[in-house]
Amino acid sequence: MQDSQLFDDIIKQLQEKYTKIDQDTDDHLYGLLYSKPITYWDYIQTDALLNLQIQRTTLPDEMVFIAYHQINELIFKMILWEIEQVASKDDLNAEYFESKIMRISRYFDMLTTSFNIMREGMEVQQYMKFRYTLTPASGFQSAQYRMIEFASTELINLIDFRFRKTIDRNTPFEHAFEHLYWQAAGKDYNTGKKSTLLVNFEKRYKGDFIRFMQTYNTKNLWTRFKELPKQDQQDKDLVKAMRHYDYTVNVTWVMAHYNAAKHYIESGTGDGEATGGSDWKKYMHPKYQRRIFFPELWSEDELNNWGENI
Repeated sequence: MQDSQLFDDIIKQLQEKYTKIDQDTDDHLYGLLYSKPITYWDYIQTDALLNLQIQRTTLPDEMVFIAYHQINELIFKMILWEIEQVASKDDLNAEYFESKIMRISRYFDMLTTSFNIMREGMEVQQYMKFRYTLTPASGFQSAQYRMIEFASTELINLIDFRFRKTIDRNTPFEHAFEHLYWQAAGKDYNTGKKSTLLVNFEKRYKGDFIRFMQTYNTKNLWTRFKELPKQDQQDKDLVKAMRHYDYTVNVTWVMAHYNAAKHYIESGTGDGEATGGSDWKKYMHPKYQRRIFFPELWSEDELNNWGENI
């Protein structure tokens, strides 16, 4: 009798669910008679996932390189998923904001420590061989990472310091895009000519980036933070979480990446150049790029010494 009552309640809830979307409940219940039970490998799409690692060489450690970067992209997707929830939440408060920021920070904490896999997980000789098959590709071309930047802070904080005084909220997005801090890494310093690395990147993603910049111009993490009541903006846990996220992404994670790249590129077995041809040292090191998501949360001394003592 109890089971019958339970089933009746479930059927009633299903009817309410399907009525709301103008669907026939009987059709959906009938379909259950022919559907297969779910399995772990079908749900996770394990076979498809494990067939995405396609090497360009016969060198075994290239598999480590490919899988590692694919894992990074999956983590970036999870980060963007968390940011979107903050960006679109109507009744945003300090507690919710802090919990999401810490989720995102834990992803970056994991990415930071994972660089040991890159640094110690490949033979230098193997890497210095298969890396030439990657030219002119580069991790510089991670579109999701660029989107994380756009979604984290106001656009002015991503503009090359040399051009910030000439750009404001009335500046066309196309113009601002040409002056993003990472544009300098893809251009010849003397002529301004864009490298193949940058040309290919823009050809594939520029349109997506412009639309994404427009979308997050008014709902990035910093803008949403400033919309909170003053009391929430002064919440110690939230401020601590925001600072942790900013430093983790823009100093700790960047330096882990920098040191892993340095381990191989300056090993003495290659030409000392990045695969995409960028000025990788100045592009990657935080004391040069000085990218800071939430500058108002740092002291003047902290800002002046950003990335210096590491």
